[in-house]
Amino acid sequence: MKLKDVLSPFSAWKNLFIEPVTIKDPFTERPGAERYRGFHKNDLDKCIGCGSCEEICENEAIDLMPVDGIETKHGDSGLRPLVDYGRCCWCALCVDICTTNSLTMSNEYTWVTENADDFLYFPGVQKKPWDNNELGWKKPSPDYSLIGDKRIDIEEHDPDDRIKSFIEIVKGYDLEQGQKEADRCVECGICISTCPAHMDIPGYLRAARENNFEEGLRILYETNPLPEICGRVCTHRCEDVCSVGHTGDPLAIRWIKRYISSNVPFDKYKEILGVENIQKNGKKVGVIGAGPAGLSVAYYLAIEGFEVTIYEGKNKPGGMTMYGIPKYRLPMDILDSEIGFLEEIGVEFKFNTFVGKDITFNEIYNKNDACFVAIGFEDPYKIGIEGENKIGSIQAIDFLRDINDGKTIDVGKSVAIIGGGNVAFDAARVSRRLGAEVTMLYRRRIVDMPADEEEVHGAKEEGVIITAQTMPIEIISKDNKVTAIKFLHTEMIPPEKKGDRPKPKPIKGSETVLEIDTLIGAIGQSALYDFMDEYKEKLDTKWGRMLVNENQETSIPKLFAGGDAVNNTADAISAIADGHKAADAIRKLLII
Repeated sequence: MKLKDVLSPFSAWKNLFIEPVTIKDPFTERPGAERYRGFHKNDLDKCIGCGSCEEICENEAIDLMPVDGIETKHGDSGLRPLVDYGRCCWCALCVDICTTNSLTMSNEYTWVTENADDFLYFPGVQKKPWDNNELGWKKPSPDYSLIGDKRIDIEEHDPDDRIKSFIEIVKGYDLEQGQKEADRCVECGICISTCPAHMDIPGYLRAARENNFEEGLRILYETNPLPEICGRVCTHRCEDVCSVGHTGDPLAIRWIKRYISSNVPFDKYKEILGVENIQKNGKKVGVIGAGPAGLSVAYYLAIEGFEVTIYEGKNKPGGMTMYGIPKYRLPMDILDSEIGFLEEIGVEFKFNTFVGKDITFNEIYNKNDACFVAIGFEDPYKIGIEGENKIGSIQAIDFLRDINDGKTIDVGKSVAIIGGGNVAFDAARVSRRLGAEVTMLYRRRIVDMPADEEEVHGAKEEGVIITAQTMPIEIISKDNKVTAIKFLHTEMIPPEKKGDRPKPKPIKGSETVLEIDTLIGAIGQSALYDFMDEYKEKLDTKWGRMLVNENQETSIPKLFAGGDAVNNTADAISAIADGHKAADAIRKLLII
């Protein structure tokens, strides 16, 4: 035996003087690493209950459940994630996919309890010691995303080029762009409840992602028979609540609708939608007005076998989509094709037929088993100032109708627009295309304008001057022709009640005169019900709109209504939703 072997055991004595590596109290003396994936936290103020965490969890350890004190509201499902630590593997995919960055994980990993049910809990709802722990797993940066936070830009014509004609501004997605944009959807469904028509948005986005355009078209038509139109002019409120928009750009839902419908030839619609051989059921429905609401109710009744006749005072269908929306936003051939499809499935149109003049309302009411009124708001409000009856003072709705009807309108070199809604901006941008310098006068701030933000942006790009906080007081004329508009500047007075808008107050001594050739009023419209003759007295209305129940039925038996003359949203998708709802109610009334 060597001496080294004899002395070797004694070398271990040196360890008596070394700090031990064992920890006496691991629960308090051994914290997790700074980015350790420990127990979940959830910021309830950020969370919208979109369910992306539940969808991605491979172990089904997360369920979206209702929580006391959290209500369903605009853009919030009212549900919150319930985590089951009997299933969770702490992979943190739920955190990485969270669209609002509300879900994170602390670096704490010890939790002792005798009750196994305690490990099934709502992060953020049931308070825990780690709620205020800033360490743990979270996205590497606010910009980090598994989804893709940037919207695929859609190409538009250059502003300097587009104001020279009425060419459609937006060019649309190609196959690669549409697929990539649709791929950003997490299929949370938050958008469905916000859409007035409750379209299956995740469903048709999924179809777009898979380039299955026929399936996408079928999904679109389940709740919207005018997808090509809505794919261009929808107010897309669904995008306002899109969950991926909380940390990035919301999905371009409207453009995907256009993308799908544009990739299916109209001559294949009947076959794809299964409406080639419709069996008639013997029931008749008369529709007054060929706007989006009237077209919608007509489609859903026609495919159920109803004989539908639409009475329209103008020479073409479409309502405001045909006569009020400029062709740079909605080309005429799109309207012709989409509406022509309705004729193919049996809807009968009677154009140039004014109800109350060419045919009585009573005749329509008595010859049909049910009726639907969709007359829209086409009676413009007057500005109410001196000189409004002079030559060169016109209404936006009349101006846009004449332009879309192919008439030549001379607005001169300088135009003033009174108003701040979408109709006002349509009139302004059309006037630019007619070669005029355009100034918009709006009594409140630009941020208060009811117009879509993209309309404001597009108008500015095209050289429209927006002069906010102004109040017109007189139209100046010479030889009975408009020559100028006199207005006052205003200051904003804070609202007296919470939720009200600030009120404009004229500033004394701020009178300004703007020389113009044409003044266009665009401060709103109302409906006229004189065509209903004696039935007008039986019709319940409020603030100029017809009152309907949950089935779109008016105070007159078997008479239903929808569109702008019923709801105050004044957009195509709401009118379409009214028509669909009324069609269901009419079917139940007459068939079931």
